[in-house]
Amino acid sequence: MRGVGLLEFGGPDVLRVVELPQTHAATGEVRVRVQASTVNPTDTYLRKGARAEALRNVPPPYIPGMDVAGVIDEIGPGTETELAIGDSVMAMVVNIGSHGGYRESIVLPADAVVRAPANVTSIEAATLPMNALTARQSLDQLGLRPGQTLAVTGAAGCYGGYVVQLAKAEGLTVIADASSADAALVRSLGADIVVPRGDDIAAQIRKIVPSGVDGLADGSFQSGFAVGAVRDGGAFASVRGWSGNERGITFHKTLVRDYNHRADLLDGLRRQVEDGTVTLRVAATLPAEQAAEAHRRLEAKGTRGRLVLLWVTPS
Repeated sequence: MRGVGLLEFGGPDVLRVVELPQTHAATGEVRVRVQASTVNPTDTYLRKGARAEALRNVPPPYIPGMDVAGVIDEIGPGTETELAIGDSVMAMVVNIGSHGGYRESIVLPADAVVRAPANVTSIEAATLPMNALTARQSLDQLGLRPGQTLAVTGAAGCYGGYVVQLAKAEGLTVIADASSADAALVRSLGADIVVPRGDDIAAQIRKIVPSGVDGLADGSFQSGFAVGAVRDGGAFASVRGWSGNERGITFHKTLVRDYNHRADLLDGLRRQVEDGTVTLRVAATLPAEQAAEAHRRLEAKGTRGRLVLLWVTPS
């Protein structure tokens, strides 16, 4: 079975096609014949060695990838699931060692896999799980009520865009930052107010809400520059784990791996795609063998939507 991974950490060119042993689903598991694997920034961090210490005792190849979509081709004996052989599905992958999403077949916990949205291709479906679950987790952590105000940094990105759409669906007022080139996109996602992106983000938001916003989801890692936008006693969610200790603000570390077995939440996101609440954005597709090129494009910045690697012609 083919995968794309690395034997040593480094630049995009360390990515190569590797042979992996075929795996089978055990009790509580399903196997997915992968059609599409999404390329995310976290994949580039793995490739460059950000998790080298954690993988010190794990033999290569290291396979990146936290999003897959495809078709179920095996269900483990005694597994309780509503899924069936042949179902089109999507899932988030918690990758460790050779267990990553850049592979043409993968075994996953049944409670991490859901049907793909009925109205999209597997290419589009592959872009949803990890980023949307991350957005869902941040909003769950912030715990805002309808009518409260949320600020979102990096709203043009996939995580930020999902936060905007999910927050609007929950009755929040959304203030988002964007470059001039991305302002129209961010408005189209549902942001009520768009402010210029920059190190003065807190001041820009305070011009709109002088007392500060109730919560902030920091998708562009502005951390200390952004926290000043939050009111005393408000809430701040960081996907990079950043936190402070000021003005009674509650800081949350959004760790999407904690949502690995939340098929219930992922299925809710599926329904929101089907009813039009959440939209999926594909920047481009490439054959899986061109994963290095996908990493180069992503690291060049400016990609809107996700790059998707193809293993077969998707449905």
